[in-house]
This record gives sequence, structure tokens and C-alpha cells, in this order.
Amino acid sequence: MTTNADEPQPRPRRRAPAGAAVLRADVTEAIRAAVFEELAAVGYARMSIEGIARRAGVGKTAVYRRWRSKLHLVLDIVSALAVQGLPAPDTGALEQDLRLLYEVTSRALRHPVASQVIPDLQAEAARNPEIAEALRKALREGQDGVASGIVAAAERRGEVREGIDHDLALDLISGPLYWRSVVIRSPGLPKGYLAALARATAEGLKAL
Repeated sequence: MTTNADEPQPRPRRRAPAGAAVLRADVTEAIRAAVFEELAAVGYARMSIEGIARRAGVGKTAVYRRWRSKLHLVLDIVSALAVQGLPAPDTGALEQDLRLLYEVTSRALRHPVASQVIPDLQAEAARNPEIAEALRKALREGQDGVASGIVAAAERRGEVREGIDHDLALDLISGPLYWRSVVIRSPGLPKGYLAALARATAEGLKAL
């Protein structure tokens, strides 16, 4: 049988390289979720790849295809927090922007998983420079990226002075709520606390 050279020929089907694994997105997300749950349940020191795999409903191989150790797995998860960030308030007024930021942040810090995972990772960060850097990056970029936007908007509106010390402003915005919720782990916030904090912080920023 002869073929016409001018006729289009069927393309050969491309094969995946031998040994290549297709990493399913749903499995990756199940593993990520399992890491947070496992951290909250047993802490970093007792966390294991076996426990993560069991909680995610996958084999250990599925975890090792994506991360070569539990340290790299946790570093990846923590670093991803910085990318997600928080929604940026845009009410047109400094105090209202701060109030919305505090409401969202307060809910996030009160979440059962976050309330267990963050203190445990902070303790681990004191012993592990890699975790310390990843945690610092996640906390600074996640929170401060939004806080920077609030300060910059207030500066444009003339609510704070032009050329305000942004680092000091970010410490003033982020410090009090984090101290109360994470460091001393207050079981709850008094009624009206977030509104009062937003008002006091706005006045403090105007005084800088």
C-alpha cells in the first residue's frame, strides 16, 4: 500500500518519559490540608510523613514525590501563606480600614488550626533557622502587605503625614492584636475591643 506524500500523516502519540509521575492537584491539596491538621494535632516535632499520608488518604510515595522531607513540606506550606495574603480593605477612611483588617485577622487567628499551628511553628523556629525565615516571611508579607496598603492609602488621603515611618507604622498596626491573640493567647476579646483598637491605632498613626 502506498501513501500520498502530500496527504497529512497522523502525528505519533507523545509518550510521557519513563518513570514520570503525574502529580494530581487534588492529591496535592489533600496533603496540604493534612499537614495543617497534623501540625495542630501532634505538633511539628511528632509530625511524620506517615501520619500526613494516612490523614490525607494517600501513600507515603505520593508525599515524597512532592516534598523530600517533612521540613521541606512545612516550609512550602508556610511560605504559601505569604502568597495568599489577606483581603485589602478599601473603605476610604483609615479607622474603618483598620477595623476591617482587625476583624479578618482576628477570625483567622482564632481558627482552631491556626491557634495551634502558629505557636508550635514559632517554638520550632527558635531551633530551626529555615523555619524561622519561612515563618517570618509568611507573617511579614501576609500581614504587612495589607497593612502597607492601608498606610499608603491614608498617606495619599492626607490622614497621616507624608513620609511616615512605614516600618514603625506596620509594627503599630500588627503588634497589639498579634500579641493578645498569639503570644499571651487571650481566650477571647472584650466587646468593642476591635473598634477601640482601630480607633487608637488610627490616632497613633496620625501622631507618628
